[in-house]
Amino acid sequence: MLRPGLVDAHCHLGDAAFDPDRDAVLGRARDAGIEHVVVIGGTLAESERAVALARAYPGLSATVGIHPHDARQWSAAAGARLRDLLGLPEVVAVGETGLDYHYDHSPREAQRRAFEAQLALGAELRKPVVVHAREADVDMAAALAGSAATVILHSFSSGTGVFDAGMAIGAYFSFSGMITFQRWSAAVPLTAYPPDRLLVETDGPYLAPVPHRGKRNEPAYVRAVAEGVARARGDTMEFVGQRTTENARRVFGTRLGTTL
Repeated sequence: MLRPGLVDAHCHLGDAAFDPDRDAVLGRARDAGIEHVVVIGGTLAESERAVALARAYPGLSATVGIHPHDARQWSAAAGARLRDLLGLPEVVAVGETGLDYHYDHSPREAQRRAFEAQLALGAELRKPVVVHAREADVDMAAALAGSAATVILHSFSSGTGVFDAGMAIGAYFSFSGMITFQRWSAAVPLTAYPPDRLLVETDGPYLAPVPHRGKRNEPAYVRAVAEGVARARGDTMEFVGQRTTENARRVFGTRLGTTL
């Protein structure tokens, strides 16, 4: 039986960790049946890099945004540059943006301002918004409730408040290798998530799933994440592969029809 194709919905493929062997990384992904990789931008420089990679390699798409860690960089000029980038055919989403009150690398007010601006940009341009949420459940739920954007809650691990807010607006929930960790505990069981709202991701080079934990994460390992989702939901791998790939193509658009 053929293995189902998969989409890695969130990978920092432009990170320097991949500079020595990016071609080999993509070759291993292709051999593992990964059909497409969404390359994430979290600063203007990373966003430009994501676009360059999506232009250089088949089967890659880019997102462009300002991560909450770098929200202090938000400005009218930054917003204007993101708007320009979002008009490119390689760019399928806004983000990674959101709120991170664990590290607070940027002041919380700056995080909220940048996040709200990027949600508004996504709604205006009809692009999905890739959202990072960590230890900011109250403010995150409030921001989602007031948003008209299509939202992707990446590497989802928030509590019931953010889950409920996401469900209310039809958000997509993307799961990473964290679900394979021994200490993983979910506030909401994976069986509660609608199948048509599930995505899988690596968040590479971070969060490598078991049995690769401790290594640099890479797109080929998204298969282990999908297997973890299948186990937790009591679904077949074929079902999870088919549904998450369909969902990725629906939310990110027709560009995801291209393959590695």
